[in-house]
Amino acid sequence: MSHSHSPTHNPVQGASWMLSAGLAFAIVNSLAQYLSIKLGVSSTTFALFQYFIALIAMLPWLRTMGISRSLRTQHFFQHCFRVFLAVIGIQLWLWALAYPVPIWQGIALLMTSPLFATIGSGFLLKEKVGAARWCATIAGFIGAMIILEPWSDSFSIATLLPVGAAIFWAGYSLMVKKQSSTESPTTVVMYLLILITPFNVLLALPDFHMPTGGATWTLIIAAGLLTALAQWAIAKAYAVADASFVQPFDHAKLPLNVLGGWLVFGWVPPGRLWLGAAIIIASVAFITQWEKRK
Repeated sequence: MSHSHSPTHNPVQGASWMLSAGLAFAIVNSLAQYLSIKLGVSSTTFALFQYFIALIAMLPWLRTMGISRSLRTQHFFQHCFRVFLAVIGIQLWLWALAYPVPIWQGIALLMTSPLFATIGSGFLLKEKVGAARWCATIAGFIGAMIILEPWSDSFSIATLLPVGAAIFWAGYSLMVKKQSSTESPTTVVMYLLILITPFNVLLALPDFHMPTGGATWTLIIAAGLLTALAQWAIAKAYAVADASFVQPFDHAKLPLNVLGGWLVFGWVPPGRLWLGAAIIIASVAFITQWEKRK
């Protein structure tokens, strides 16, 4: 999401909120993988309940933002298309987790999203993307190749699912960028949270099975509440500190998710993960700084 300069800059609070969001998302990812691999909950069913519970949990907060005022817009279909992109990204990501793509691989590949956004801003929004940004983008994709190892025998096409999710989320962020000139951040968030459930219902219907068992429901509800907490924490981070300061703390999601995958499934990432991820993070950081300087 795009965020403007914060009027009050409290670095410690901003960093704490961003790290809290990263931790909450890491737990949600581990819960999603556990529910699909061990308890047989389909990824579309999980997404439906995850975001519906998150919406219910966030209603009191949304009401303080003024729901009816926030829903006033001249661009309803743009909002629909933007949320559609987000939903497909979410489904591809959850499908990857259910496959299962090891979390260390999935989360590192997901971090290529800003690189796709750079390409999109050049081709779709007709922004001028200079040689430096193109070089950083190419470097980032080399990092992704190191993690994917498409030349190895262990490579499977399913490992491209997180890359697909990254592409759709890049499209979502470009739509946010495009709409930020006409819509308030509140309107952008409100439409995302309200439209996400109808889209998820459509995707869940063909394969829908009502989850059963107390343990399954406890984990689904926990995932929904943590999703709400993470969204709220990100909003708080951007409200109390400058966007350019809190953005790098988002990269903490990589070690947090790697830790989750190790604790829950005993997945130990190979050395190439850290090399590839370092290249991706460096290129994304460079592009972010470049945007800020502009």
